Amino acid sequence: MSLIHARVVGKIGHITLNRPEALNALSADMLAEFAPVMRAWAKDDSIALVVLDAAGDKAFCAGGDVAEIYNWGTGDQVEKAQSFWRNEYQMNAELFEYPKPLISLMHGYVMGGGVGLGCHASHRVVCESTQISMPESVIGLVPDVGGSWLLGQAPGRLGEYLGATGARMGPGDAIYAGFADGYIPRENWPTLIEKLAETGDYTLVEAAYETAPEGRYKAMSGEIDAHFGGETMGDIIRSLVSEETEFTQKSLQTLARNSPLSMCATTELIHRQRRTNHTIWNVLELEYRFTHRAITDSDFLEGVRARIIDKDNAPKWLHSDAQSVPPILVSQLLMPLGQDKFTKDKEDLL
Repeated sequence: MSLIHARVVGKIGHITLNRPEALNALSADMLAEFAPVMRAWAKDDSIALVVLDAAGDKAFCAGGDVAEIYNWGTGDQVEKAQSFWRNEYQMNAELFEYPKPLISLMHGYVMGGGVGLGCHASHRVVCESTQISMPESVIGLVPDVGGSWLLGQAPGRLGEYLGATGARMGPGDAIYAGFADGYIPRENWPTLIEKLAETGDYTLVEAAYETAPEGRYKAMSGEIDAHFGGETMGDIIRSLVSEETEFTQKSLQTLARNSPLSMCATTELIHRQRRTNHTIWNVLELEYRFTHRAITDSDFLEGVRARIIDKDNAPKWLHSDAQSVPPILVSQLLMPLGQDKFTKDKEDLL
Protein backbone atom coordinates (compact mmCIF):
# COMPACT_ATOMS: atom_id res chain seq x y z
CA MET A 1 0.00 0.00 0.00
CA SER A 2 1.23 3.47 -0.86
CA LEU A 3 2.47 5.55 2.07
CA ILE A 4 0.77 8.61 0.60
CA HIS A 5 -2.48 9.01 -1.30
CA ALA A 6 -1.81 11.59 -4.02
CA ARG A 7 -4.50 12.63 -6.48
CA VAL A 8 -5.59 15.60 -8.54
CA VAL A 9 -9.19 16.61 -7.86
CA GLY A 10 -10.55 19.44 -9.90
CA LYS A 11 -8.18 22.37 -9.52
CA ILE A 12 -6.16 21.04 -6.59
CA GLY A 13 -3.48 18.52 -5.83
CA HIS A 14 -4.37 16.58 -2.69
CA ILE A 15 -1.88 14.49 -0.69
CA THR A 16 -2.96 12.41 2.29
CA LEU A 17 -0.24 10.91 4.47
CA ASN A 18 -1.26 7.27 4.65
CA ARG A 19 0.57 5.50 7.45
CA PRO A 20 -1.96 5.83 10.26
CA GLU A 21 -0.83 2.67 12.08
CA ALA A 22 2.49 4.46 12.70
CA LEU A 23 0.85 7.83 13.43
CA ASN A 24 1.95 8.85 9.93
CA ALA A 25 5.59 9.01 11.04
CA LEU A 26 7.78 10.18 8.18
CA SER A 27 9.97 7.34 6.92
CA ALA A 28 12.53 7.38 4.14
CA ASP A 29 10.11 5.51 1.87
CA MET A 30 7.28 7.96 2.58
CA LEU A 31 9.58 10.89 1.83
CA ALA A 32 10.65 9.22 -1.41
CA GLU A 33 6.99 9.07 -2.50
CA PHE A 34 6.07 12.53 -1.24
CA ALA A 35 8.85 14.69 -2.66
CA PRO A 36 8.50 13.88 -6.39
CA VAL A 37 4.74 14.49 -6.33
CA MET A 38 5.13 17.89 -4.70
CA ARG A 39 7.82 18.86 -7.19
CA ALA A 40 5.74 17.76 -10.17
CA TRP A 41 2.66 19.64 -8.98
CA ALA A 42 4.68 22.81 -8.46
CA LYS A 43 5.25 22.90 -12.23
CA ASP A 44 1.76 21.79 -13.29
CA ASP A 45 -0.23 24.82 -14.44
CA SER A 46 -3.52 22.94 -14.12
CA ILE A 47 -3.11 22.75 -10.34
CA ALA A 48 -4.02 25.98 -8.53
CA LEU A 49 -3.09 24.90 -5.02
CA VAL A 50 -2.11 21.88 -2.93
CA VAL A 51 -3.87 20.41 0.12
CA LEU A 52 -1.94 18.26 2.59
CA ASP A 53 -3.71 16.18 5.24
CA ALA A 54 -3.40 12.75 6.86
CA ALA A 55 -5.30 9.51 7.37
CA GLY A 56 -6.51 8.25 10.72
CA ASP A 57 -7.84 10.07 13.76
CA LYS A 58 -4.76 10.26 15.97
CA ALA A 59 -2.09 12.16 14.08
CA PHE A 60 -1.21 14.35 11.13
CA CYS A 61 2.40 13.22 11.53
CA ALA A 62 3.99 12.24 14.84
CA GLY A 63 7.51 13.01 13.62
CA GLY A 64 10.27 11.33 11.71
CA ASP A 65 10.57 7.56 11.97
CA VAL A 66 13.23 7.61 14.67
CA ALA A 67 13.12 3.82 15.07
CA GLU A 68 14.27 3.54 11.47
CA ILE A 69 17.06 6.04 12.12
CA TYR A 70 18.02 4.16 15.32
CA ASN A 71 18.39 0.93 13.36
CA TRP A 72 20.69 2.66 10.89
CA GLY A 73 22.74 4.18 13.69
CA THR A 74 23.16 0.93 15.59
CA GLY A 75 23.73 -1.00 12.38
CA ASP A 76 26.80 0.95 11.28
CA GLN A 77 24.80 2.84 8.64
CA VAL A 78 25.23 6.38 9.93
CA GLU A 79 25.36 7.68 6.35
CA LYS A 80 21.77 6.51 5.77
CA ALA A 81 20.57 8.59 8.71
CA GLN A 82 22.51 11.62 7.53
CA SER A 83 21.10 11.18 4.04
CA PHE A 84 17.54 10.95 5.39
CA TRP A 85 17.93 14.18 7.36
CA ARG A 86 19.47 15.89 4.35
CA ASN A 87 16.60 14.80 2.07
CA GLU A 88 14.01 15.70 4.68
CA TYR A 89 15.45 19.19 5.16
CA GLN A 90 15.57 19.72 1.41
CA MET A 91 11.84 19.06 1.25
CA ASN A 92 11.17 21.25 4.31
CA ALA A 93 12.84 24.17 2.53
CA GLU A 94 10.94 23.50 -0.69
CA LEU A 95 7.64 23.47 1.20
CA PHE A 96 8.59 26.77 2.83
CA GLU A 97 9.26 28.27 -0.62
CA TYR A 98 6.47 26.42 -2.46
CA PRO A 99 5.34 28.50 -5.45
CA LYS A 100 1.62 27.77 -5.01
CA PRO A 101 -0.74 28.10 -2.06
CA LEU A 102 -0.14 25.11 0.20
CA ILE A 103 -2.85 24.29 2.73
CA SER A 104 -1.92 21.93 5.57
CA LEU A 105 -4.79 20.48 7.58
CA MET A 106 -3.20 19.30 10.82
CA HIS A 107 -5.14 17.17 13.28
CA GLY A 108 -4.01 15.19 16.30
CA TYR A 109 -0.30 14.86 16.96
CA VAL A 110 1.97 17.12 14.93
CA MET A 111 5.46 16.49 16.25
CA GLY A 112 8.99 17.07 15.00
CA GLY A 113 9.07 16.00 11.38
CA GLY A 114 5.33 16.63 11.19
CA VAL A 115 6.04 20.28 11.96
CA GLY A 116 8.46 20.27 9.03
CA LEU A 117 5.71 19.05 6.71
CA GLY A 118 2.77 21.08 7.97
CA CYS A 119 4.05 24.23 9.63
CA HIS A 120 5.92 25.69 6.64
CA ALA A 121 2.77 25.79 4.48
CA SER A 122 1.25 29.08 3.39
CA HIS A 123 -2.05 28.24 5.16
CA ARG A 124 -1.59 26.19 8.34
CA VAL A 125 -4.91 24.97 9.69
CA VAL A 126 -5.52 23.40 13.09
CA CYS A 127 -8.63 21.87 14.65
CA GLU A 128 -9.97 20.85 18.05
CA SER A 129 -7.69 17.79 18.35
CA THR A 130 -4.42 19.39 17.24
CA GLN A 131 -1.42 18.92 19.53
CA ILE A 132 1.79 20.44 18.12
CA SER A 133 5.17 19.99 19.76
CA MET A 134 8.92 19.88 19.24
CA PRO A 135 9.85 17.15 21.76
CA GLU A 136 13.32 16.32 20.43
CA SER A 137 15.08 16.96 23.75
CA VAL A 138 13.19 13.97 25.15
CA ILE A 139 15.09 11.67 22.76
CA GLY A 140 18.43 13.48 22.73
CA LEU A 141 18.01 15.47 19.53
CA VAL A 142 17.27 19.17 18.91
CA PRO A 143 14.31 20.91 17.25
CA ASP A 144 15.05 20.58 13.54
CA VAL A 145 13.11 20.62 10.22
CA GLY A 146 13.10 24.41 10.57
CA GLY A 147 11.49 24.13 14.01
CA SER A 148 14.23 26.07 15.75
CA TRP A 149 13.40 29.07 13.56
CA LEU A 150 9.70 28.84 14.42
CA LEU A 151 10.61 28.64 18.10
CA GLY A 152 12.89 31.63 17.72
CA GLN A 153 10.02 33.70 16.31
CA ALA A 154 7.56 32.78 19.09
CA PRO A 155 6.49 35.55 21.49
CA GLY A 156 8.84 36.38 24.32
CA ARG A 157 10.71 33.33 25.58
CA LEU A 158 7.99 30.85 24.67
CA GLY A 159 10.34 29.27 22.13
CA GLU A 160 12.89 28.36 24.78
CA TYR A 161 10.15 26.96 26.98
CA LEU A 162 8.61 24.82 24.23
CA GLY A 163 11.99 23.67 22.89
CA ALA A 164 13.46 22.70 26.25
CA THR A 165 10.36 21.09 27.75
CA GLY A 166 8.83 19.63 24.59
CA ALA A 167 5.44 20.90 25.80
CA ARG A 168 2.45 20.52 23.50
CA MET A 169 0.41 23.30 21.93
CA GLY A 170 -3.32 22.97 21.44
CA PRO A 171 -4.90 24.88 18.54
CA GLY A 172 -5.07 28.23 20.32
CA ASP A 173 -1.48 28.02 21.53
CA ALA A 174 -0.23 26.89 18.11
CA ILE A 175 -1.69 30.03 16.55
CA TYR A 176 -0.33 32.21 19.37
CA ALA A 177 3.15 30.71 19.01
CA GLY A 178 3.22 31.12 15.23
CA PHE A 179 3.04 27.44 14.30
CA ALA A 180 -0.43 27.78 12.73
CA ASP A 181 -2.55 30.44 11.04
CA GLY A 182 -6.16 29.57 11.69
CA TYR A 183 -8.67 27.25 13.32
CA ILE A 184 -11.31 25.30 11.40
CA PRO A 185 -13.27 22.46 13.10
CA ARG A 186 -12.33 19.16 11.52
CA GLU A 187 -15.91 18.35 10.60
CA ASN A 188 -15.76 21.30 8.18
CA TRP A 189 -12.64 20.11 6.35
CA PRO A 190 -14.34 17.83 3.74
CA THR A 191 -16.64 20.63 2.58
CA LEU A 192 -13.73 23.06 2.44
CA ILE A 193 -11.67 20.65 0.33
CA GLU A 194 -14.61 20.20 -2.07
CA LYS A 195 -14.93 23.96 -2.50
CA LEU A 196 -11.19 24.33 -3.05
CA ALA A 197 -11.24 21.59 -5.70
CA GLU A 198 -14.13 23.32 -7.45
CA THR A 199 -12.76 26.86 -7.35
CA GLY A 200 -9.00 26.70 -6.76
CA ASP A 201 -9.51 29.76 -4.54
CA TYR A 202 -7.18 29.68 -1.52
CA THR A 203 -8.97 32.66 0.08
CA LEU A 204 -11.76 30.27 1.03
CA VAL A 205 -9.43 28.89 3.69
CA GLU A 206 -9.05 32.24 5.42
CA ALA A 207 -12.78 32.87 5.12
CA ALA A 208 -13.46 29.60 6.96
CA TYR A 209 -11.36 30.46 10.03
CA GLU A 210 -13.20 30.44 13.35
CA THR A 211 -12.18 31.52 16.83
CA ALA A 212 -9.83 28.94 18.31
CA PRO A 213 -10.26 27.57 21.83
CA GLU A 214 -8.34 29.63 24.38
CA GLY A 215 -4.75 28.46 24.87
CA ARG A 216 -2.77 28.52 28.09
CA TYR A 217 0.64 29.94 27.24
CA LYS A 218 -0.33 33.58 26.76
CA ALA A 219 -1.51 33.70 30.36
CA MET A 220 1.78 32.05 31.43
CA SER A 221 3.96 34.48 29.46
CA GLY A 222 5.09 36.43 32.51
CA GLU A 223 6.51 33.36 34.24
CA ILE A 224 7.88 31.91 31.00
CA ASP A 225 9.72 35.12 30.11
CA ALA A 226 11.03 35.54 33.66
CA HIS A 227 12.54 32.08 33.93
CA PHE A 228 13.38 31.06 30.35
CA GLY A 229 15.20 34.24 29.33
CA GLY A 230 18.68 33.13 30.39
CA GLU A 231 21.66 33.07 28.07
CA THR A 232 22.20 29.33 28.63
CA MET A 233 20.16 26.36 29.79
CA GLY A 234 22.11 26.49 33.04
CA ASP A 235 20.86 30.04 33.59
CA ILE A 236 17.30 28.85 33.01
CA ILE A 237 17.67 26.02 35.53
CA ARG A 238 19.15 28.35 38.14
CA SER A 239 16.27 30.78 37.66
CA LEU A 240 13.69 28.02 38.08
CA VAL A 241 15.40 26.69 41.21
CA SER A 242 15.47 30.16 42.77
CA GLU A 243 11.70 30.41 43.10
CA GLU A 244 9.28 27.76 44.34
CA THR A 245 5.98 28.04 42.48
CA GLU A 246 3.71 25.57 40.73
CA PHE A 247 5.14 26.73 37.39
CA THR A 248 8.79 26.36 38.39
CA GLN A 249 8.27 22.97 40.03
CA LYS A 250 6.39 21.54 37.04
CA SER A 251 8.99 22.95 34.66
CA LEU A 252 11.87 21.42 36.61
CA GLN A 253 10.12 18.04 36.73
CA THR A 254 9.64 18.13 32.95
CA LEU A 255 13.20 19.24 32.23
CA ALA A 256 14.61 16.49 34.45
CA ARG A 257 13.49 13.81 31.98
CA ASN A 258 15.21 15.36 28.97
CA SER A 259 18.75 15.17 27.64
CA PRO A 260 20.83 17.93 29.28
CA LEU A 261 23.05 18.16 26.21
CA SER A 262 20.06 18.47 23.89
CA MET A 263 18.42 21.16 26.00
CA CYS A 264 21.65 23.18 26.06
CA ALA A 265 22.04 22.89 22.28
CA THR A 266 18.36 23.67 21.77
CA THR A 267 18.63 26.89 23.75
CA GLU A 268 21.69 27.95 21.76
CA LEU A 269 19.97 27.13 18.46
CA ILE A 270 16.92 29.20 19.32
CA HIS A 271 19.07 32.14 20.43
CA ARG A 272 20.98 32.06 17.15
CA GLN A 273 17.75 31.97 15.15
CA ARG A 274 16.36 34.93 17.06
CA ARG A 275 19.48 37.05 16.64
CA THR A 276 19.96 36.48 12.93
CA ASN A 277 17.72 37.12 9.93
CA HIS A 278 18.23 33.66 8.47
CA THR A 279 16.78 32.21 5.30
CA ILE A 280 15.15 28.78 5.62
CA TRP A 281 18.30 27.31 4.07
CA ASN A 282 20.48 28.96 6.73
CA VAL A 283 18.17 27.63 9.44
CA LEU A 284 18.31 24.07 8.19
CA GLU A 285 22.06 24.22 7.62
CA LEU A 286 22.56 25.15 11.27
CA GLU A 287 20.23 22.40 12.49
CA TYR A 288 21.94 19.87 10.24
CA ARG A 289 25.25 20.56 11.95
CA PHE A 290 23.81 18.88 15.04
CA THR A 291 21.84 16.09 13.38
CA HIS A 292 24.80 15.14 11.14
CA ARG A 293 26.77 14.50 14.34
CA ALA A 294 23.84 13.26 16.44
CA ILE A 295 24.40 9.51 16.18
CA THR A 296 28.08 9.59 17.11
CA ASP A 297 28.36 12.63 19.40
CA SER A 298 25.08 13.14 21.27
CA ASP A 299 22.44 11.41 23.41
CA PHE A 300 20.27 10.55 20.41
CA LEU A 301 20.69 6.77 20.20
CA GLU A 302 20.33 6.38 23.96
CA GLY A 303 17.26 8.57 24.01
CA VAL A 304 15.53 6.62 21.25
CA ARG A 305 16.49 3.34 22.92
CA ALA A 306 14.98 4.40 26.24
CA ARG A 307 11.84 6.09 24.91
CA ILE A 308 10.99 4.19 21.72
CA ILE A 309 12.84 0.86 21.48
CA ASP A 310 13.12 -0.61 25.00
CA LYS A 311 10.61 1.85 26.48
CA ASP A 312 12.22 1.64 29.91
CA ASN A 313 12.18 5.45 30.17
CA ALA A 314 15.53 5.31 31.93
CA PRO A 315 18.03 6.90 29.57
CA LYS A 316 21.66 7.14 30.66
CA TRP A 317 22.48 10.62 29.42
CA LEU A 318 26.05 11.74 28.76
CA HIS A 319 25.67 14.46 31.42
CA SER A 320 23.84 14.48 34.73
CA ASP A 321 22.40 17.97 34.37
CA ALA A 322 22.51 21.07 32.21
CA GLN A 323 25.05 22.81 34.42
CA SER A 324 27.57 20.03 33.79
CA VAL A 325 27.41 20.31 29.98
CA PRO A 326 30.62 22.06 28.80
CA PRO A 327 29.75 25.09 26.64
CA ILE A 328 32.56 24.08 24.28
CA LEU A 329 30.72 20.82 23.55
CA VAL A 330 27.61 22.70 22.43
CA SER A 331 29.78 24.90 20.24
CA GLN A 332 31.47 21.87 18.70
CA LEU A 333 28.14 20.23 17.86
CA LEU A 334 27.08 23.41 16.05
CA MET A 335 30.36 24.06 14.24
CA PRO A 336 30.30 24.26 10.40
CA LEU A 337 30.59 20.90 8.64
CA GLY A 338 32.77 21.98 5.74
CA GLN A 339 32.18 19.79 2.69
CA ASP A 340 29.44 17.87 4.55
CA LYS A 341 27.28 20.97 5.11
CA PHE A 342 23.63 21.02 4.12
CA THR A 343 23.12 22.96 0.89
CA LYS A 344 20.50 23.29 -1.83
CA ASP A 345 20.16 20.27 -4.11
CA LYS A 346 20.66 21.89 -7.50
CA GLU A 347 19.00 19.03 -9.39
CA ASP A 348 15.78 18.84 -7.37
CA LEU A 349 15.03 22.46 -6.62
CA LEU A 350 11.57 23.64 -7.59
